[in-house]
Amino acid sequence: MAILIYIFAFAFIFSATNAALPNDYFINKYGSISDRIIEESMNDSLAWQRLAYMCDMFGPRLSGSDNLENALNWIENEFKKDNFANVKREIVMVPNWRRNYEKCELLSPRYADIPILGLGGTIATPKDGIIGKVIVVKSFEELEEKKDLVKGKIVVYNQPFLNYGQSVQYRSQGAIRAAKLGAIASLIRSVSPNTSRNLHTGMMVYNDTVPKIPHAAISPEDAMLLDRLQSYGATPEIKIILNAETLPDRESCNIMAELRGSEFPEEIIAIGGHIDSWDAGTGAQDDASGCIATWMAVKLLKELKIQPKRTIRVVFWANEENGVRGGNAYKDMHKNEPHALMFEMDGGAFVPLAMRYTGPDSIFDQLKNAEPLLKKIAPMTFEKRGGGVDIGPMMREGIPGMSLQTDDKGKYFYYHHSHSDTADKVDPKDLNQCVASIALSILIYADLPFELLNREKYEKSGTR
Repeated sequence: MAILIYIFAFAFIFSATNAALPNDYFINKYGSISDRIIEESMNDSLAWQRLAYMCDMFGPRLSGSDNLENALNWIENEFKKDNFANVKREIVMVPNWRRNYEKCELLSPRYADIPILGLGGTIATPKDGIIGKVIVVKSFEELEEKKDLVKGKIVVYNQPFLNYGQSVQYRSQGAIRAAKLGAIASLIRSVSPNTSRNLHTGMMVYNDTVPKIPHAAISPEDAMLLDRLQSYGATPEIKIILNAETLPDRESCNIMAELRGSEFPEEIIAIGGHIDSWDAGTGAQDDASGCIATWMAVKLLKELKIQPKRTIRVVFWANEENGVRGGNAYKDMHKNEPHALMFEMDGGAFVPLAMRYTGPDSIFDQLKNAEPLLKKIAPMTFEKRGGGVDIGPMMREGIPGMSLQTDDKGKYFYYHHSHSDTADKVDPKDLNQCVASIALSILIYADLPFELLNREKYEKSGTR
């Protein structure tokens, strides 16, 4: 998952036709329906079984991997077994980066193996590796203060984890900042509060105007060790071997299926998560949980014979982790279709906390009045500022966005992009609560009385 904050200048393509509907309207219309949704979802075991099966059988789903394509084949077959309409793939060319063999050793002042995890997109070291003396810094500011000591060294960023946004900048920009000062390689303290020698990977970037150097993550414990050795007056020396390679782009796809609407079937609510993951762990929380929860929410409505007024399209986007090509491809292919909403779940399956919405205030006010129904599931609210990486391209076209915020109690980044992100980290009850909250929220939204504007644009496009 890439965490981004979007600021949009919206020209929304629809408007509410009525004043905000009162609380009683939603309670009377959806009270018994919400009870059925909650009862069925909370008694379900299929959601977690499908999540575990996908993660266990196909493993990590890095873009370009056979694992991802095998998972997509399974999903397509299951969509068809679920009797969804319009099951299809849409081709997306995705990056094909491989980490291959990796090793890091402390050579001086003593010997030790240091677990290492290359960051996505890093170049390789020479075949026999790189040996260099270490300089440890805690921030980019300290790096600048010690810039005269960096040339020919391996920079180690021992940045403390205060929050994801603060720490992830060393993953994304660390190689550039170190290479500008003449470093031969750079390592970061894994972007996680978890200090159990856990390793975290994720996307990094290069700048074509700056030499490219190998860039990888080590555990918080080992970053702190190197920092302490430096504080004793020692100059640690390490050896790094990274055999990473970037192969030609490979064909993959966004995969989707629909529950057709009863009154406005041409109007689309697209909901889903990203099907790719990093190659550490099996991508259970990030983002098998989002894919499975949205899938099972729509399946639940179908099985309960609850037909929304608008079409709900389940979409699993490719390549969120290292390129967002799936989200961009979806926008290119579907921007002329009448979309009423884009929904993404990409924050892990924990107790639901809020449905977050970016769209017209007139629609948000109606959603707020439906809040008592969500509180049957968990102490949830409707809040503003929803969005996501994969739905961002469509949101920038003026389509409203919604996302599920969960209460991870600080645990999500214990697992995020790491070997720990496996099916056992997803609580079945939490997952079922996410399913229920999505099913109910999307059903209510699909039935709201608003009217799409610019309808002639879609009719002329002939896309639906």
